[in-house]
Amino acid sequence: MRIVFAGTPAVALPALDAIAASRHELVAVVTRPDAPAGRGRRLLRSAVGAWADERGIEVLTPQRPREPEFLDRLREIAPDCVPVVAYGALVPPVALEIPGHGWVNLHFSLLPSWRGAAPVQHAMLHGDELTGASVFQLEEGLDTGPVYGTLTEPIKPSDTAGELLDRLAVAGAGLLVNVLDGIEAGALEAVPQPHEGVTLAPKISVEDAMVRWADPAFAVDRRIRACTPNPGAWTEFRGERVKLGPVTIAQGGPALPAGELLVERGRVLVGTATDPVALGEVRAAGKKPMAADAWARGVRPAAGERLE
Repeated sequence: MRIVFAGTPAVALPALDAIAASRHELVAVVTRPDAPAGRGRRLLRSAVGAWADERGIEVLTPQRPREPEFLDRLREIAPDCVPVVAYGALVPPVALEIPGHGWVNLHFSLLPSWRGAAPVQHAMLHGDELTGASVFQLEEGLDTGPVYGTLTEPIKPSDTAGELLDRLAVAGAGLLVNVLDGIEAGALEAVPQPHEGVTLAPKISVEDAMVRWADPAFAVDRRIRACTPNPGAWTEFRGERVKLGPVTIAQGGPALPAGELLVERGRVLVGTATDPVALGEVRAAGKKPMAADAWARGVRPAAGERLE
């Protein structure tokens, strides 16, 4: 099939690599426009756009995929199908109708669970033990289209959202190519999503990433892992924001009030509603990340002092 791929960040690259290596013909990519980044606010090409530039593949960057110029060019290219991975813009019905087989989206959850922008983070945040990926027919609703295929992936106790997403991106790339093969062969039929079990996964905000020390240790651990690497879990110490890397639950550790610090030999404990947790990496404002014990030697918490 003639393929136009739609995607933007680096998580889309495994699928793009897999499609480029498949028997399908990749003729163009659609990605978000160059965006300012860094201290100099220099315009930066998306990961998908840069990938296509290096290979001499046409790059389409509409501000909105309903623009007449974009729609006209897509009709000229005449793709059979547009696979999508983390494109980042709503696709209007007029664009969905152009490819003969429509647009098919690789989404990193087991639909209908966790429809939305941050499915991996919400699966971790809410304590799920199993997640996966789904390839579905894109339609006007938010991740509501019928599903062509799924795969499952366990959430490991040590996972961060970034690590889990990387695994799903690689495994999902193979699933997406298999679905494209099946569509071309006429061997696949998309199955409507059930009405039961729908959950939503809106973008995780900086406020969501604030650690709630009054939560049980399991929930504290999951929140921090769900927000690693983005937007980054944080707390406050002496009125200043401090970012935290993943923690370890200190089962059977000393009972501590929520948020209270206890510096022991080789570790720094913080109280929760249940067991304390041992801090891992700590990044104070304006400082480089450092191990928790090194941070504690610098700030010297007083007895009973807390993270807020």
